[in-house]
Amino acid sequence: MKSLLKSEALTKVIAIDLDKEAYEVGLPFVRKADVEHKINYIHSDGMIALNNLLKNERQEGEFDFAFVDADKENYINYHELLLKLVKVGGIIAYDNTLWYGSVAPSEHEEVEDTPWDALRKLNSFLASDSRIDLSLISIADGLTLCRRLR
Repeated sequence: MKSLLKSEALTKVIAIDLDKEAYEVGLPFVRKADVEHKINYIHSDGMIALNNLLKNERQEGEFDFAFVDADKENYINYHELLLKLVKVGGIIAYDNTLWYGSVAPSEHEEVEDTPWDALRKLNSFLASDSRIDLSLISIADGLTLCRRLR
């Protein structure tokens, strides 16, 4: 029987974050689980790091999964880069795509040029993106899963 899982030796996580303190908070747990050697932390702006993975490290189509929980205004920009980095059949997950459980603003809310507005635009964009299959999980603030088709 063939295994669908990758070998333990090949599993690696690249964590990109400007907030090094957040990474350091989790580091004791990573060490306790003895997986520090499997994590490559990059202290950087996400757009810069993703562009570097594409241009300098030639990582196009090398990733199985990407999880995005960053500056909401850049989610669409991240999407374009991640579609190049994640292989066909891979998954891109976006956190907080419902914003406090709401799908649409009430008539009285000011939402233009806010993180909420960026998420609304992302959801509309992803719904019409023929390069992905899309699923929105409506738990808490929402999680959107995109499976790359091409």
